[in-house]
Amino acid sequence: MDRQNYMLKLEIVIDIFSGRKNPVIELKGDEAAETLERLKPSRKLKKDDLVPPPTSTLGYRGLIIKQTGNKSKDLPTSFRLVNGDLFGPRLSHRATDENYEDFFCSTKGPIRKIDLRKNFPGFVRKEIKRFHQLREEYKVKPIRWPSRILCECAPLYEPQWWNDGGQKQLNNNCYNYSTNYRTDTFAQPGQAAGIDISNSYYCPTVRPAAVADDLIDKPNAHNKCPKEGHLAALVIAPDSDFHWYRKGRNGHWTHKPGSTQVTNIDNSGVTISDPRTADRGPYTDFCTFMVVMHGHIKIS
Repeated sequence: MDRQNYMLKLEIVIDIFSGRKNPVIELKGDEAAETLERLKPSRKLKKDDLVPPPTSTLGYRGLIIKQTGNKSKDLPTSFRLVNGDLFGPRLSHRATDENYEDFFCSTKGPIRKIDLRKNFPGFVRKEIKRFHQLREEYKVKPIRWPSRILCECAPLYEPQWWNDGGQKQLNNNCYNYSTNYRTDTFAQPGQAAGIDISNSYYCPTVRPAAVADDLIDKPNAHNKCPKEGHLAALVIAPDSDFHWYRKGRNGHWTHKPGSTQVTNIDNSGVTISDPRTADRGPYTDFCTFMVVMHGHIKIS
């Protein structure tokens, strides 16, 4: 190992999940040095090419790279790589290796260090391509947010309370948000009841785990406000992850993809009148509606 590389350390977060925590890979020494060399900024993105990643979408959102040891002067301490583009403080450039994400997911790439299911690298590659297409087509649309009250018992839409960029935002996931219950633990369905769902991300596993947390399964709710409590909805990325939405007072749905910000739009940038028909990215399976009775659930 090159002595100059000895103190180089990188932490790479695959920003892809919503319900479960994102995978993290640590690179050291020569492997970290090779990665930084591949990720050196090349040409600055032109105004027409500058398409920042949509912030709160479902599925792949990029690789977050953090320099935790000696730092390269060419790159900030923390930055994001997405579809070959680099974003960070004073950074909006094309990476030297524009295909680094493909290498990252290959049999020789860093993803081999993750002890997840065999299909995970293929899932990430598919998501990288899907997100590239999303960025190509994504347009900011004007949002009309109705002020009428249709669901009197539903929680208010107060994104600023969750979107603090710190403790609340980073440590509370879609399950926390959908139940309107802050735990700072990235709460998992069933965990408070001693149930572990980490080996099976399918509706028949996640749904009874949420019921064990005292959510009430209402598969025939048909998107209607309950008389008591508020309505939540569970969707699944088969064998990969879960995601939750919650219905607000104005009858529209909002959600919090993982550690990202709370949002009132889907992956196509439109408001959500029904999660069954929303653009949910890889969360293709609509599982069920559930009722959250305020003060009666237990999650952790």
